[in-house]
Amino acid sequence: MKKTIAKWALLTILLVGVVLGMRLYIRSFAEQALAPITDSAQALKTQVAQVLHPTPTIIPDPITIINDVRSLARLETIQYSVEKIITAESGQEALKTLFGDRLLFVAHGVVIAGIDLNQMEPADLELRDGILTVDLPEAEIFIASLDNDKSYVYDRQTGLLTKGEQDLETLARQAAEMEIYNAALEDGILEQASENGKVYLTRLFGTLGYDDVLFE
Repeated sequence: MKKTIAKWALLTILLVGVVLGMRLYIRSFAEQALAPITDSAQALKTQVAQVLHPTPTIIPDPITIINDVRSLARLETIQYSVEKIITAESGQEALKTLFGDRLLFVAHGVVIAGIDLNQMEPADLELRDGILTVDLPEAEIFIASLDNDKSYVYDRQTGLLTKGEQDLETLARQAAEMEIYNAALEDGILEQASENGKVYLTRLFGTLGYDDVLFE
């Protein structure tokens, strides 16, 4: 009786092993058979994504036109980094829910000011009783531009029946440049540029042997 039970137990273990082996074989075979279909589906999905969301391609024109070349002698004495938030909107009347367009633009800009030494003439430098008098040109802003890497549209809301004003972001960028320019002026960038220029030129003239410098 015991031998019979042992045989049945051994037979049962063998059958279970065979069944498990067959299941693993069938699963492996199915995965190998379906692998080309899965790869094709994934490739098709990638192609569809590329069609719906293509990567922009930038193709610069090989022809370069240089319109003007000028020699400069600009002494840059100060730089401002300015941030402004610009609100641009259109169609904000009674039907703004349907046709309105509104965006918030975060603008980061750079303003550089200094003195254009190219405006100076020999008569603007005069030595009087050991004192070097300098008729210095007024400070001016050389650059006031957006930093495109840091500037971005924070939010945009369009009406239900419109795709938005095509030039609204462009107008916001133009307004941002002007606002950055005006903000630097209001903060006194020209006065600081002039004072920094005088400090720099005083040190420069000192190295040339003119210890007493008077700016007019």
